[in-house]
Amino acid sequence: MNDYANPRAPRTIIVTGASSGIGAWCARALKADGWRVFATARKPDDIAALQADGIEAFYIDYTDPASIEKLVEDVLERTGRRLDALYNNGAYAQAGAVEDIPVDALRQQFEANLFGWHDLSRRLIPVMREQGHGRIVNCSSILGLVPAKFRGPYAASKYALEALTLCMRMELKGSGIHVSLIEPGPVESKIASNGLPWFEKHIDWQNSAHRDAYLPQLERLRGGGTKSRLKRKPDAVYKVLKHALESSSPRPHYVVTIPAKVGVTLKRLLPASMFYRVMSGQG
Repeated sequence: MNDYANPRAPRTIIVTGASSGIGAWCARALKADGWRVFATARKPDDIAALQADGIEAFYIDYTDPASIEKLVEDVLERTGRRLDALYNNGAYAQAGAVEDIPVDALRQQFEANLFGWHDLSRRLIPVMREQGHGRIVNCSSILGLVPAKFRGPYAASKYALEALTLCMRMELKGSGIHVSLIEPGPVESKIASNGLPWFEKHIDWQNSAHRDAYLPQLERLRGGGTKSRLKRKPDAVYKVLKHALESSSPRPHYVVTIPAKVGVTLKRLLPASMFYRVMSGQG
């Protein structure tokens, strides 16, 4: 980007969900590439690890509006009330069949994966609008484009994120603020293992009609998630994040990994009934 008041000043970015996986990798890679990174996490140990690597790290919980407000004020105080980019990334995955999901569990999923992102973005858009430029990149998922069994709450939050982000992209056209979505498929992270406590908290799986289907999934979750040679490392996401942040024409969508690209292609090419049979494992 060449639209900075002081081209010698480091570009500034907030990266959320930087405790592990994609967020942690991208925060450190951005710093190595010369960005001034304000990274967020919830656990003190994760914040300390980021700070040990020279990253300015802060607490945020997307379900806590006060923490979002404090993050914005703390960061803007350090930057002279300017910010070049926001990378919304922090999220978790509530697993379970739709019929087994309590309403409160669905609300919590949307608070963390959508409403908090919206809150943070809205607080920063006026800053970007005033300075005449900015980038907002939301890390969605292939499950925001293609559904999967037992992933209803997470997929629903990502489908909603897709719609909200694309509407915002159109509404901000001409403002100097560019908005993009990244849709990763399988990438090495802790999202599977981190989702296990939410499954155990909310799903009465032993009395569920889906009990037999849950058992192998529980085994995988307790083992740290699905092992696959098709899983990419987080650097695959960073490659497209850089394009979204630095290109003069950032794309609306960045689909990452071969399985994600195959899923999008099948959805476009196959008849709907056949596509959903394939996705449900019955094709």
